[in-house]
Amino acid sequence: MSVYLVFFSDLYSDKLDGPVTFRSSNLSNITLAVSVGYFITDIAMIFWVYPSLGGMEYVLHHFLSLVSIVYSVNSGEGQLYTYMVLISEGTTPGINLRWYLDTAGLKRSKAYVVNGSFMVVAWLVARIILFIYLFYHIYFHYDDVMQMRTFSRVLIFGVPTILLIMNTVWFAKILRGLKKTLTKRE
Repeated sequence: MSVYLVFFSDLYSDKLDGPVTFRSSNLSNITLAVSVGYFITDIAMIFWVYPSLGGMEYVLHHFLSLVSIVYSVNSGEGQLYTYMVLISEGTTPGINLRWYLDTAGLKRSKAYVVNGSFMVVAWLVARIILFIYLFYHIYFHYDDVMQMRTFSRVLIFGVPTILLIMNTVWFAKILRGLKKTLTKRE
């Protein structure tokens, strides 16, 4: 739904009048509400088996995401940028599959290597390149962004910056892991 709303719907199109930062719809609000449920469930699972599903960096990631989504729904501000960040969650199935394969003792399997290779590409696109595009979009819609409330601006500038740093660190780990896996297979 995030990909549809950001890239295919007219909701955030520059063809429409008015600031892109104040646009929302029933569909966008419902989709964000569903995302809140996803993040609450995910963070509950992290706490339930802490730290086996991730440490404090995962808690920070989920906390920042929850605050941003809830605020975006309630204020109607910055939903486009919230959706751009939510697209990065499309990498989650690959992360989960990696965990399942590892747990099943299949680290040396072809499926593990294929999944790892897919994760590198998906991560690069959804969590690195898309974030660069997000900052590019903010730059060219700076006047719209500056019309938002102060807290919205803090979220728009702060959360993607923190998440991009975290995504870059995790991407380096993914690359090292893939290299290690490919080296072992040879």
